[in-house]
Amino acid sequence: MRAVIQRVTAASCVVEGNTTGSIELGFLVLLGIEDADTCEDLEWLAGKIVNMRVFGDEEGLMNKALTDVDGNILLISQFTLFASTKKGNRPGFTRAARPDKAIPLYEAMIKQLSLLLNKEIQTGIFGADMKISLANDGPVTIAIDTKNKE
Repeated sequence: MRAVIQRVTAASCVVEGNTTGSIELGFLVLLGIEDADTCEDLEWLAGKIVNMRVFGDEEGLMNKALTDVDGNILLISQFTLFASTKKGNRPGFTRAARPDKAIPLYEAMIKQLSLLLNKEIQTGIFGADMKISLANDGPVTIAIDTKNKE
């Protein structure tokens, strides 16, 4: 799994003119799922997301996690995170999991994040043409790949 995590002061997702998810302070998480991903990848990544200390403390240092600031998550499925640009100028997406594998893992990620945060997770719609708006705070943007665990 790959995640691009953006610390935001606001983020929202609109599909066909309807808002499907909206948050204020928290993380916009773009999530890519590949065929090789497992529930272990999901649990590790969810823990990293929820416990990532990138919110400012009283001294302005990045020492607080989502739970410390009562933050929220807007989770967006993003198969293009597994784009291959090795050949030509048109990206290939063969590493991205097909919907029959990706949808259950995406839904499981929603449940896991909700359990860890003890609140509802805002989302987009899997496979939809989504319009994402955000106010990146900092800017703070962090990419995580469960295969590298860096």
